Amino acid sequence: MVNPIIRTATEADGAALAELDRRTWSPLHAVQPRPEPPYEPFFTERNRPEHILVAEAGDRLAGYIRLVAPTPLACNAHVRQIQGLAVDDDFRGQGVARALLRAAAEETLRQGAVRLTLRVLGHNAPARSLYASEGFVVEGVLPGEFLLEGAYVDDVMMGRSLAP
Repeated sequence: MVNPIIRTATEADGAALAELDRRTWSPLHAVQPRPEPPYEPFFTERNRPEHILVAEAGDRLAGYIRLVAPTPLACNAHVRQIQGLAVDDDFRGQGVARALLRAAAEETLRQGAVRLTLRVLGHNAPARSLYASEGFVVEGVLPGEFLLEGAYVDDVMMGRSLAP
């Protein structure tokens, strides 16, 4: 087990995050095609450094989690949504994803929100198990929502309350 340092991303992390994203791409969790050159920048107008928490282990980027408001609506301001989680293969199974999930929950509360949601592909059993172990429950399923590599895959909505 590693004890990663979790911090908010900076613009300087962009290249390392983009490289990590490319290396960890898998049809187990991605609905977009495999990235091909020329690569898009990691940070965009919709994907800002302040949306990303990074995990560092030693001098290496071990992983990241993207945490955003799911909509711009005031009536939805109490919710944050995880829209991306990646862990470097060298750090899998060492508690990095769990540390990032817990940091996302803390950040959600720090931002004044009390509910955390995410979407996960139905066939991604390892991720679903991890999320369940951290208190997320299945709140909805869109059967066969995605056609990935010739197979229909469910889109599973999970969430948890952070309210005391």
